[in-house]
Amino acid sequence: MLVKEFTQDKLRVMIYDSRSAMGEGAAAEAVAYLKVLLAEQPSVNIIFAAAPSQNEFLAAMAASDVDWSRVNAFHMDEYIGLKKDAPQGFGNFLRNAIFDKVPLGSVHYINGEIVPEVACREYASLLEQNPVDVVFMGIGENGHIAFNDPHVANFEDSEVVKVVDLDEKCRQQQVNDGCFASLDEVPTHAITLTIPTLCRAKRLFCVVPAATKAWAVNETINGDISEQCPASIMRRHDNATLYVDDQSSKLLK
Repeated sequence: MLVKEFTQDKLRVMIYDSRSAMGEGAAAEAVAYLKVLLAEQPSVNIIFAAAPSQNEFLAAMAASDVDWSRVNAFHMDEYIGLKKDAPQGFGNFLRNAIFDKVPLGSVHYINGEIVPEVACREYASLLEQNPVDVVFMGIGENGHIAFNDPHVANFEDSEVVKVVDLDEKCRQQQVNDGCFASLDEVPTHAITLTIPTLCRAKRLFCVVPAATKAWAVNETINGDISEQCPASIMRRHDNATLYVDDQSSKLLK
């Protein structure tokens, strides 16, 4: 159930009483928006986030009646150095969560196995040829969006896709989420879409459950708009909504 709705700067915030209600509520709004877009244009380009925090949302999206044959799918980041079939790979996560469950028009994966700078150029070219309409995203425990951790985040980044090193809090989150058994197993570098690339989308749907995200949610809404909490940039976007549950919203006044 929706408990509260408010706006901070330009950011619309929706607080739900449970994680499942949050995921279903966000998906219902996303489906409605996609249907409007598809009535106006021949296809839609969507960037997907890959993380356990998106599970309820992605499950609801996969069960929806969107005309997926007119949707082109991209993802926002990928580890460097994992084996192609590693379950922790974000492309593999999304393939299992939604890409193989709906008849998408096309799916474009970031290649984490080739020279990273080449992978960045190739994916940047794809995104320039297919301007982003919608981003489905989350927020990391350190406030990152995609893999734009605070020490590499740049609101004015000139790059479309770039190589980054991951801070320890970001890497520890991957252990906390159960994706890796220990910090030593978590890759130290990744390929990520930059903040301006994400923010160029017409619409941002940001889904953030769990108590481990409470600090990041509070900083996103109530802190400074700063690269120290990269997700705070959503407060400047013309059409962004943050969906939170009873746990991730617990520090909000």
